[in-house]
Amino acid sequence: MTVKTPTRRQVKSKMLPGVSYLLGPRGTPEAVVIDLKKHASLWEDFQDLLVAKSRRKDARVSLEEVEEGLRKLGKLK
Repeated sequence: MTVKTPTRRQVKSKMLPGVSYLLGPRGTPEAVVIDLKKHASLWEDFQDLLVAKSRRKDARVSLEEVEEGLRKLGKLK
């Protein structure tokens, strides 16, 4: 018995050199491949955005509270 796995293919973007899309079996985009040699700063910006979004609901600490804590530790005058 042979099990056939869905095929995926990679298609290079004509408008964005160094960017390719992985298309699923139905031809819909499922992932993006970015050439980091060409777009390292773009990836860093994207990664920063994802980190910021993931921390959106984290508890906030005011600047004054941070400064007070650093003074207590002797790391700020």
